[in-house]
Amino acid sequence: MTSICEPIGWVQCGDGCEAALASRGAWRISMGDGRLSCVSGCAAGKMVACRESRTRRKEGGVVVADLVEQECEKWVSKGINIKYEIRDNRHGYKAGALKEGLKHNYVHHCDYVAIFDADFQPEADFLLQMIPFLIHNPEVALVKARWKFVNADDCMMTRIQEMTMDYHFKVEQESGSTVYSFGFNGTAGVWRISALEEAGGWKDRTTVEDMDLAVRATLCGWKFVFVGNIKVKSELPSTFNAYRNQQYRWACGPSNLFRKIAEEIRRTAKISLWRKIYLMYSFFVVQRIIAHVVTFTFYCVVIPASVLVPEVKISKWGVVYIPTTMTLLHSVGTPSSFHLLLFWVLFENVMSMHRTKAVLTGLLGVGVVNEWVVTEKLGNAAKANKGEGSSKKPGSTISKRILLPELGMAVYLFICAWCDFAYGKNYYYFYIFPQAMTFFIVAIGYVGTFAPS
Repeated sequence: MTSICEPIGWVQCGDGCEAALASRGAWRISMGDGRLSCVSGCAAGKMVACRESRTRRKEGGVVVADLVEQECEKWVSKGINIKYEIRDNRHGYKAGALKEGLKHNYVHHCDYVAIFDADFQPEADFLLQMIPFLIHNPEVALVKARWKFVNADDCMMTRIQEMTMDYHFKVEQESGSTVYSFGFNGTAGVWRISALEEAGGWKDRTTVEDMDLAVRATLCGWKFVFVGNIKVKSELPSTFNAYRNQQYRWACGPSNLFRKIAEEIRRTAKISLWRKIYLMYSFFVVQRIIAHVVTFTFYCVVIPASVLVPEVKISKWGVVYIPTTMTLLHSVGTPSSFHLLLFWVLFENVMSMHRTKAVLTGLLGVGVVNEWVVTEKLGNAAKANKGEGSSKKPGSTISKRILLPELGMAVYLFICAWCDFAYGKNYYYFYIFPQAMTFFIVAIGYVGTFAPS
C-alpha cells in the first residue's frame, strides 16, 4: 500500500480557498490568486493546516502567504517533497484555480486528487481511510466524506444550518450513494484523476463547478461513494450576509447548470434511461428548482393569500400533514436540535424567497448568474473578539442592512394574519404571524453574528 502511505499531492487555493491533494509520493502546495492558504503535509498522510480568512491578509504584520511559504520550507528542511506555488490571476475563479493546478507535470504521476476548502481540517489519516475505496473499486470516480461543523453553536443561524446540512448528508447523500450518484459539494472528497479527465476536467461555465464535474462524470458511467463515518471539520458562515451570498450561489448555480447540461444528459448513451430521468427530474428539476419555488409560493404567498379569498380552500394534507412530515425528517440528522424545528421552518421559508430569485436568475441566465462571491467565514477572529465585536449591534447602520423584498413580504404577511385573526375561520394566523415576524427580523439584518471590526 505504498501509494497510500506515501502520498504525493498539491494544494490549489483560489476563489473559495480550494485545496487539493493528489496521492502518491509527497505533498505539493500551490496557492491560487495570491490569496492564502493552506495545507502542508508529510509522509503517511500527516497534514498540518494553516487557515486564514481571505480578507485578513496579514497577521501580526506578516502576510499569511509568507507564513504558508515558511511552513513549506520547514517541511522541506526535514526532507519532505513539498513545493509552494501561487497564481497571479482569478481567471475561472475556483474552477480556474483547480484547472491550473492539474496542469503541472507532476500530476501525470498521480492517480488521485483530494480537495478541501481552506476552512476544512482533515485528520492525519484522511487519505489512509479514503484511498482504499478507490483502489479496490476501479469503477468509482469519487469518494466523499461528511462535514463536521466546529462553529455550529455560534448562533441560532448556524444551528439551523447544521440541521439542514446534516439532513443533506444523512439522507440525501447516503441515499444517493446507494445508487452511486450524487452531487459533489466541492470539498472533502477524493477524485480519481483519470475519471476527472474523462469527464472533461474543471469547467468555469457556472458557479457550481463541483456539481458540473460530478454530473459529467455520471454521464460517463462513473460511480460515487459517500462515507458518512469519515468526518472532516469545517466552518459554517456565521454572518447573514455571507450565508445569503452562499445560498444564492448554491441555488443559482444548479439551475444555470441544468440549462446548459440538459441536452448533454438527453443525448448521452453511456447511462440508462432511468438514470437520465433521475438526473433530469429528481436531481435537477425537483430538488434544485421546484423545491425552492414551491416552498416560497405555497407557504409564503398562496396560504396567506387564501385568507383574503375565502372561496379558496386548501386541504389539510397540504397545510399540515406534508409540512409536518418534512419537518420531522429534517430532525433525523441533528436530534439535539429538535427543539429548533419551528425556527428552522420559519427561517427556511424566508430564505426560499432569496433562493427562488436565484433559481430564476440561473434558469434565464441573466444578471450576476456567473459572478463568484466567496463565502466569508470569521474563523478564530470571531472568537478572539467575541466579547467586543459580536456583541455590538450596529444600529446606526441598520438602514444599510434593510432588505426591502423581505420587508415587503413581512408587511404582506402581517396584513394577511390580521385579516385571518379578525375574519377568518382557519386559524392560519398562528402560522402567519410568526412567519411575518421572521421576515421582519431578517429584513432588518438581525440574524447571525456580527463580524468583529
